[in-house]
Amino acid sequence: MFKINKICLGVVALSFMFVSTAIYAGDIRVGITMRMVSENGQKYGQMMMDEIDIINKSGGINGNNIVATLMNDECKSDKGVANANKLVSQKKVHLVIGSTCSSVTLPIVAVTAKAKVPQIIPHSTNAKITKLGSDWIFRVPVSGRFYAGVNAKYVGENIGMRIAYICAADAASQNDCQAMQGQMRSQHGAEPVYVAEVQEKEVDFRTHMQKIKTSNVDGIMIAALAETMARALIQSYEAGMDESVRRIGSSSASNAPVPKIAGDAAKNVFFAAAYAAADKRPIARLFNEMVRERYGIHAPDHDFSQAYDLIRIVEIALNNAKLKLTNSSLADDRVAIRNAIAGIRNYQGLASGPISFCRDSSPVCRDGNRTAVLIGYTKGGEQFETEVLARVTMPMDFGL
Repeated sequence: MFKINKICLGVVALSFMFVSTAIYAGDIRVGITMRMVSENGQKYGQMMMDEIDIINKSGGINGNNIVATLMNDECKSDKGVANANKLVSQKKVHLVIGSTCSSVTLPIVAVTAKAKVPQIIPHSTNAKITKLGSDWIFRVPVSGRFYAGVNAKYVGENIGMRIAYICAADAASQNDCQAMQGQMRSQHGAEPVYVAEVQEKEVDFRTHMQKIKTSNVDGIMIAALAETMARALIQSYEAGMDESVRRIGSSSASNAPVPKIAGDAAKNVFFAAAYAAADKRPIARLFNEMVRERYGIHAPDHDFSQAYDLIRIVEIALNNAKLKLTNSSLADDRVAIRNAIAGIRNYQGLASGPISFCRDSSPVCRDGNRTAVLIGYTKGGEQFETEVLARVTMPMDFGL
């Protein structure tokens, strides 16, 4: 159940509970590894810790406290793997949360699978994550396989078939770019007009933009992390491409740095995400207000909403799991938590559609959120504004 009364409690001080190496019976130990190199990234982690603190102050889980360890992996796979190994082997966590970046989450899956520790993912969208077949992972965000289908349908019906692609090297962007091209082929028989493979933190796109400008395209998809995407958007206008060439973002277009950095260049950019701050539901309005008051964020992106939904799902699962929480019951408790997460059905929270899991280790059971929201920026800058274009729930087996 979405605990909207907790949102109204006001500001809760951040409690970074970096636990000692001692292992205490009776505690539920949770390890979190995330990308916290930006202001928003730090606040995603802060919000998770704040929500865990609220749970503990409200009586915990059946009288037991959650002891959380929050670590920064900087979106680097080696750091993420090191964090996961430390959390699993030294901290003896019952549950791993992470990561933000798909390129970090992918190798962590092998760590948690080998150690038989449940892992729940807050932000990573790369479809390969759940295709690995681990019995221990669950994904709260919408998988890239669903985003691609929604984007391609909208583009083919509303924009056109001549699409250029700027594809950054990070795992999520690569997946988004390739999946979009595949869906444009399968749905519309449309081949890409131009494809540019660029580095993750590329700063100069002008040569690519000049070539795209002369190719008479209907749209350009920019699949990259937020800061890189913003630079590419600005340079597309500097190259002389006007608004008639529609800009299509990967899901990271939902992150606030895109409109803040891109300014006017963000206007009319559209993208598929899991949550829109423009959502008119009472639950969304209250969440937006909470994020503004606690963290000073003008409009929360879907990484805020997904982090919040994840903690609520974890809370439900932990309350449902029959945990012994002794020093000798760690393996059994990890299994109980995994099974309890797998038992989540039709969770209704901030996501635009229900989130459900099941016991099988296939993507059908572990990609819990199938509802994407098509969102467009109507204004860029610090006080950016968005609108909801459509909501689409995809079949469970889409893209498999």
